[in-house]
Amino acid sequence: MNKLIVSLLLTVGISGIAHAAGEPVKPGDATAGQAKAAVCGACHGPDGNSMAPNFPKLAGQGERYLTKQLHDIKSGKRTVLEMTGLLTNLSDQDLADIAAYFSSQKGSVGAADEKLVARGQDLFRGGKVDQGMPACTGCHSPNGAGNAAAGFPHLGGQHAQYVTKQLTDFREGNRTNDGDTMVMRSIAAKLSNKDIEAVSSYIQGLH
Repeated sequence: MNKLIVSLLLTVGISGIAHAAGEPVKPGDATAGQAKAAVCGACHGPDGNSMAPNFPKLAGQGERYLTKQLHDIKSGKRTVLEMTGLLTNLSDQDLADIAAYFSSQKGSVGAADEKLVARGQDLFRGGKVDQGMPACTGCHSPNGAGNAAAGFPHLGGQHAQYVTKQLTDFREGNRTNDGDTMVMRSIAAKLSNKDIEAVSSYIQGLH
């Protein structure tokens, strides 16, 4: 009898903890996310099309990818100094809604430097076969649309300055949230500064 009572108490206790943790996160709501993303607009633009080349465009970005990045930044797994503390008080549902909002917006496209297009295109579409570096198209698609379902980000139209920083950070080990496979770190390790400049410029004009 005592064992039964203890078992019931434990079950109630566990249920109470689960309830206290909150309801399961629902799919992101873009309408709710628009209001929650108001503060984000200061850097990323109201619709996610940042005007500043050091802040990424979020409009049209895959929802799964955005959600992961928001969680990684909030937890400290990915360091973005400009976002320090901004996500601290946001719930998982808030992050899902914000991701849904920006994902639902239409992204803008920039222009590539004509002098860098040939080299950038070769790297994006062909990789570096002699060094075992795969083409970017394998994950990010030929037009830079990415693969939203797989969580591979949309790159087409992204600011060259931002892409340059991310590739450099991956190469130098300053960004490490590409998972245990280290796929981006291993790819970036094979890129010179000039390679990064060219492929980033190419991506800026890709659509």
